Amino acid sequence: MSYFDAASAAPLHPVARQALLASLDEGWADPARLYREGRKARMLLDAAREAVAEAVGCRADEVVFTSSGTRAVHTGVAGALAGRRRVGRHLIVSAVEHSSVLHSAEVFEAAGGTVSHVAVNRAGAVDPSVYAAALRQDTALACLQSANHEVGTVQPVAQVAEVCRAAGVPLLVDAAQSLGWGRVEGDWSLLAASAHKWGGPSGVGLLVVRKGVRFAAQGPVDERESGRAPGFENLPAIVAAAASLRAVRAEAAQEAVRLRELTERIRARVPALVSDVEVVGDPERRLPGIVTFSCLYVDGEALLHELDREGFSVSSGSSCTSSTLTPSHVLKAMGVLSEGNVRVSLPSGVAEEDVERFLAVLPGTVAGVREKLGAPAPATVVQGEEAEELVVDSLGKRCPIPVIELAKVIGDVPVGGTVRVLSDDEAARLDIPAWCEMRGQEYVGEEPAERGTAYVVRRVS
Repeated sequence: MSYFDAASAAPLHPVARQALLASLDEGWADPARLYREGRKARMLLDAAREAVAEAVGCRADEVVFTSSGTRAVHTGVAGALAGRRRVGRHLIVSAVEHSSVLHSAEVFEAAGGTVSHVAVNRAGAVDPSVYAAALRQDTALACLQSANHEVGTVQPVAQVAEVCRAAGVPLLVDAAQSLGWGRVEGDWSLLAASAHKWGGPSGVGLLVVRKGVRFAAQGPVDERESGRAPGFENLPAIVAAAASLRAVRAEAAQEAVRLRELTERIRARVPALVSDVEVVGDPERRLPGIVTFSCLYVDGEALLHELDREGFSVSSGSSCTSSTLTPSHVLKAMGVLSEGNVRVSLPSGVAEEDVERFLAVLPGTVAGVREKLGAPAPATVVQGEEAEELVVDSLGKRCPIPVIELAKVIGDVPVGGTVRVLSDDEAARLDIPAWCEMRGQEYVGEEPAERGTAYVVRRVS
């Protein structure tokens, strides 16, 4: 089985396993106690904190260990907003932040705060000038991920941190995806990360709060972790997380070169091997191991199941794989195709032969899924009696059926004629315009319908 979902959780690093087993014997006692076993546990905890601080590029007393990366984000956002309550009740986030950040923003907004969502370009990157324009006198906090978890795009954190610093606004960086590859550049104020993203054990998060940042921990507190993460520390997991971070960093430069070559191979060859594919994310400013693409006329869930049968574990941002039937908020914010979406995130040490086998298997797998759905053949124009306008009723049908039905009838109207697609699938709002851009047709817009929405497409060629 080839595991290609390291962006969700990286396999446990061998060094993490060794450190975890060793610290189960040595680090079981309470590090707050003064007797021998407690002092031994405290030494392990202090050493882990020093190692993480060195990797992050901060002071050891600025590092807090939490129960997860999500908990680190929630604690960091809530504490920073509370600490700057006198300044105002305005929060800035990017439209492609991890759900943990967006959920924190929703809670803040429900409590009376205001939230600005900064848009991204089609590659998934923010513009620092747009962040600067979003800053207000009452802005308490800004948040920006270091790199996107779905498409791999690296964000201009240093430039955004600079404009935030000039305005006196702290910037919280979600560094979960990138910290294993290197330090986050720039004069940021808070940072959150998660150990299972770099090969550490799950259940360990990092929260870094720079000295001088106003911070007020929310909820019950105790004496542990500076009062910011109450409860007994999971010391063996923390020691393993710190050990694995140091280990992956030692390998990062060399492994990044190798993974970039493999992901560039996928980015280049997938569109050549499979018709009607959109490769998404920034082609240059991206993490080494992530490549994401979307396939027209493909049910995402069916494609993932078929790839699983072929021995490949991949993930997707397609609405077809979601119980909510809504496309990924990241793909939606980027304005790219969501149907048949595949994220390949290669773990360190992945074999080149596995990537080649994936590229060999993918075309037949996509073709099989398309055939079952009755998708049109590539570049086929269906001939028939031409009408100035056709209506396609796709109400009650889910991604990718509305787009398939559109593709089947576009040739039945003359150049200049229109097709109205009736759909109540949220994904159609994203995928029909994306289809038009890929196929060279004109997307006129959407109109209210008696049920659902009418998406209007004009035939150009």
